[in-house]
Amino acid sequence: MTSTDKPLIVTCALPYANGSIHLGHILEHIQADIYVRFQRMLGRKVYFVCADDQHGSPIMLKAQKLGITPEEMIAEVEKEHRADFAGFNITYDNYYRTNSPENEEICTKFFNTLKDRGYIKVRKIEQLFDPEKQMFLPDRFVKGVCPKCKAADQYGDNCEVCGATYSPAELINPYSTISGATPVLKESEHYFFDLPQFEAFLKEWVKSGVLQSEMSNKLQEWFDQGLQQWDISRDAPYFGFKIPGAENKYFYVWLDAPVGYFASLKNLLDRSNTDIFDFVQNADMVHFIGKDILYFHSLFWPATLKGCDLQAPKKIFVHGYVTVNGAKMSKSKGTFIKASTYLKHFNSECLRYYYASKMNGKIDDLDFNLDDFVAKVNSDIVNKIVNLASRTAGFITKKFNGRLAETVSEPELLAKFSAIKDTVMNSYLNREYSHAIREIMNLADLANKYVDDKAPWVVAKDESRSAELQNICTMALNMYRILITYLSPILPELTAKSAEFLSVSLSWDSIDTPMVNSEIKPFKALFNRIDSKTVAQMVEDSKEDIKAEQGKPAEKAKPAKAPAHDEEAPAQISIDEFAKVDMRAAKVLACEAVPESKKLLRFELDLGNGEKRQIFSGIKSAYANPEELVGRFVIVVYNLAPRKMKFGVSEGMILSAGSGDKDIFLLSADSGVKPGDRVM
Repeated sequence: MTSTDKPLIVTCALPYANGSIHLGHILEHIQADIYVRFQRMLGRKVYFVCADDQHGSPIMLKAQKLGITPEEMIAEVEKEHRADFAGFNITYDNYYRTNSPENEEICTKFFNTLKDRGYIKVRKIEQLFDPEKQMFLPDRFVKGVCPKCKAADQYGDNCEVCGATYSPAELINPYSTISGATPVLKESEHYFFDLPQFEAFLKEWVKSGVLQSEMSNKLQEWFDQGLQQWDISRDAPYFGFKIPGAENKYFYVWLDAPVGYFASLKNLLDRSNTDIFDFVQNADMVHFIGKDILYFHSLFWPATLKGCDLQAPKKIFVHGYVTVNGAKMSKSKGTFIKASTYLKHFNSECLRYYYASKMNGKIDDLDFNLDDFVAKVNSDIVNKIVNLASRTAGFITKKFNGRLAETVSEPELLAKFSAIKDTVMNSYLNREYSHAIREIMNLADLANKYVDDKAPWVVAKDESRSAELQNICTMALNMYRILITYLSPILPELTAKSAEFLSVSLSWDSIDTPMVNSEIKPFKALFNRIDSKTVAQMVEDSKEDIKAEQGKPAEKAKPAKAPAHDEEAPAQISIDEFAKVDMRAAKVLACEAVPESKKLLRFELDLGNGEKRQIFSGIKSAYANPEELVGRFVIVVYNLAPRKMKFGVSEGMILSAGSGDKDIFLLSADSGVKPGDRVM
């Protein structure tokens, strides 16, 4: 059996059951869902599972604060999480919970196996104890002065000021964040997983290609420091599973959380009487996780599986964080946006597409730029994709009773759309979604140019050109069919609506088969434009969410004012931001005057690696013959958000200098550069 013939188990990190899903969390689930949907398109059997992570001190303490039981609290949170993932069309085969009989059964089995094989050690340690709450304090429930840099109010495991790591007992003037009391040291017996016994296995496994190279290099720091035994027990009171044969001892939440993957899978497989342990030995398992939980998944978890004679994960795909407008999510600014708040204002596919357009296989953080979000969704999905169908389908319905032409009139052109099939496939499989989208949008530009050049609205006025009109629209709808099929893992709702309207099945295998001599249904609106006013309202509502959670009286949200701007003004950048700009060389592919504008030239630029951009520049007065600029290399500010202007979307800024009018000079890149080369 080859790897691709094996069943594929895909998981996301388990959301913790003490709060809502926000747009940072949802990134991972969208990334994994796109991957899963594409694997299914190729015919692979996928088991996509996840669960709520429901144990630990934070949940116990929050439930106490709310005056309810932990079980009541996690049940409500689980209901909310399930609704959020459904709202974003995340196609889990099973979404379950860690506070389940299946999870307790597997945790106990793992523990007993590891203990029998000599991988569990027992010894006494000293821990900080809250004398008022009568409980041992987890690291994050102790604060004090950093022993290294002396910064105040630092957590018990690491300093957020200097980055130092230490034990809670090393803190200066420690205090309990639960009661405010000064903790005392108290001895307790604990159970440890003997991780150092697995060092040789882990070193080889980490370097085997299971992780991105950046992450395997990061893990080398742990090996350099020397692996330590891992404390897998916690003292009562604690919300979790009791350790068998021990009095008032519980499994640490990070032992039973990854086991929750197996518990969710077991709950699914039990419906078909399939043994989970036989199943996982003959399947490939991949995890999607954030970089903050790397060491749990790439050290403790594979070692646990190895100790139980089970396969370690085939791949661990690590991603970065989500920032909003270039900064950390902020509750005060309203950029700490809950999934449910987003869904009140926008179609989930807007975010699915925007995230995908910026996703790659690396660990880079992803910036959710709110202006860019609006511009990209409207430019790509509405203007380039959906409009391709909306501008042509009506003619087929009105003039030809919904029937397409018997053949495609330009098979060579349509072949260009099928030709990127392998490129798109490899991009999806390697999680290079942004690369797939660039390839798809390049073809969308070609399709729209075809429609613009053929002008079916003109042809329709001449009854003698009826066959030509039918051929043009059939070609356009076939190009749309292929484009939307390529985008189907990202935009499942739009794909389903398109399949219904086109009356065809949109599958990977059908891409090469033209849609001819068949009937389509009357075109209906497939996707709505979005606007900045809705974004502003979402931000205001996010502020209200935080106030409600904190028990503060909600203030009436004030409508955000749209900034005044000149419709002909190109993108601007402040001097304070200048040091942050990403300047790149670009080759001018086309340049033309914008007839309706006194200032603007429209450039089509090549930025390398197949990336093309349109930029408007207000230098018309200095270049009477803009076509003379074709072939020239210019300098572009690459990392500006696209801007919707009166005449189209401008995707950056071309640098120029001068006093104005005819004294404006484009800055040229040095000779010898290639499109996309950085020039600063």
